[in-house]
Amino acid sequence: MARLGLMALPVAFFAVFFAYPVAVIVARGLKADGSWQFGRIGDVVGQSDIQQVLWFTTWQAVASTALTLLIALPGAYVFARFDFRGKQVLRAVVTVPFVLPTVVVGTAFLAVIGRGGLFDELWGVRLDTTVWAILLAHVFFNYAVVVRTVGGLWSQLDPRQEEAARMLGASRLTAWRTVTLPALAPAVAAAALMVFLFTFTSFGVVQILGGPAYSTLEVEIYRQTAQLLDLPTAAVLTIVQFAAVGAVLAVHAWTVRRRESALKLVDASAAVRRPRGAGQWSLLGFVLLTVALLILLPLGVLVQRSFDGPDGYGFLYYETLRSADGGAFLVPAVDAIGNSLQYAVVATAIALVIGGLAAAALTLPQPRTDSAGGTPSAGRLVRGFDALLMLPLGVSAVTVGFGFLIALDEPPLDLRASWILVPLAQALVGVPFVVRTMLPVLRAVDGRLREAAAVLGASPLRAWREVDFPLVRRALLIAAGFAFAVSLGEFGATVFIARPDNPTLPVAVARLLGRAGDLNYGQAMALSTILMVVCAVSLLLLERLRTERTTGEF
Repeated sequence: MARLGLMALPVAFFAVFFAYPVAVIVARGLKADGSWQFGRIGDVVGQSDIQQVLWFTTWQAVASTALTLLIALPGAYVFARFDFRGKQVLRAVVTVPFVLPTVVVGTAFLAVIGRGGLFDELWGVRLDTTVWAILLAHVFFNYAVVVRTVGGLWSQLDPRQEEAARMLGASRLTAWRTVTLPALAPAVAAAALMVFLFTFTSFGVVQILGGPAYSTLEVEIYRQTAQLLDLPTAAVLTIVQFAAVGAVLAVHAWTVRRRESALKLVDASAAVRRPRGAGQWSLLGFVLLTVALLILLPLGVLVQRSFDGPDGYGFLYYETLRSADGGAFLVPAVDAIGNSLQYAVVATAIALVIGGLAAAALTLPQPRTDSAGGTPSAGRLVRGFDALLMLPLGVSAVTVGFGFLIALDEPPLDLRASWILVPLAQALVGVPFVVRTMLPVLRAVDGRLREAAAVLGASPLRAWREVDFPLVRRALLIAAGFAFAVSLGEFGATVFIARPDNPTLPVAVARLLGRAGDLNYGQAMALSTILMVVCAVSLLLLERLRTERTTGEF
């Protein structure tokens, strides 16, 4: 009963603000004259141009995942095993791209490889409107997923197991392949599935860097919905994406359970040491060079372009943000900063309440029926609830945003003219980060403390408040920081529901990039730099709060 009570509000929130809008959009597309037209699914999927979209969506996600693993796994090892000066700051730096909106990521890469970008000026090389730009941006965006997910487990593996294999005659490669790799496999699989999920549903990166030649499912849903107003096709594509995402999340949940089982079996006290020998120093140098070229260079060029005006370096683009031109904005572009901060604060508060209750429900002890163990139905309920919390990360944000406009237009949920729509959409994305940040810490709390509180007469809710909460306050702050940064950068749904007189930073950047002229381009760079700085400061504060037990799932 206590679990169901804690789950009630999160389930209601997701039902009203996620499942209902998505269902309305799908029903609008698949219903005609009061009857379901499921034959449209075959008709749409059978179209040659849609099949090309499906093929490109899948193979670019596979290629992006493989390239990300290849580049990021050495970084995971370095952060897990080596101790070096500036490690804490560097860990925050590599995480910055993950919480940046895809619009800013696309803008940063345009400044390096696009028309008039750094490579174009130096060597006449342009990669925008090519698949390589998309793949590199996806690696940039997801590098931290591999480093934190795989590195978190790698740091808890006992290195003496591999050393024992080498003492028995195994080579370094054989020892790593037979001892370390099997232990790492669940974390590598979980990281690969998450990268695949994020790249399979890629929107802003493909739209900005790929141009009209490339389209993922998410981009095609946006085109069919916002530009062609073809709801039947958009509904079918939403169903296809939903099915693919559901399959990925099911496999991800299985790998996470395997990873949690592995964590109980390893020695978490493995020593972290300074690099020794030419090989380890070379590996550290390779990782630092990768971070410099892949992450710091695009962000640095982004900042440089924001100050590079027609009359030399200065604050021209920042100063002109104060004026409204009546074109892209009805208000000064600088107002987007205040709008984004206000929306993100409200979205963070909502995400903390919903995510906190959900995490608490997932960590309550399983009910026992007999000596055989927990109730099977209760276990399935918990796993289903856990999967529900992850769905907003993979389901089309475009569909959710457009669904808000279509579904929430009648009393008692007539919210189309309300400012609360934007933070509600942002909170949907923030909740999974809150849950994944708090779960490892809540699960690490000694259950005997809760049992002692129950023996003394405390209710489950009071036991959580008196026992768990004091131990997870730091994780709660970290969850709040992640939710704030992610809410600040949400774009897919916000682009539909943000009002013209109240744009957010990502929406303002996208509008400026969509207009010709050096001034608009410079202002987009300036707004992107502001957004990047806010996200970076949030992450640096999080890194100071981080402990070994609050690394979370991401």
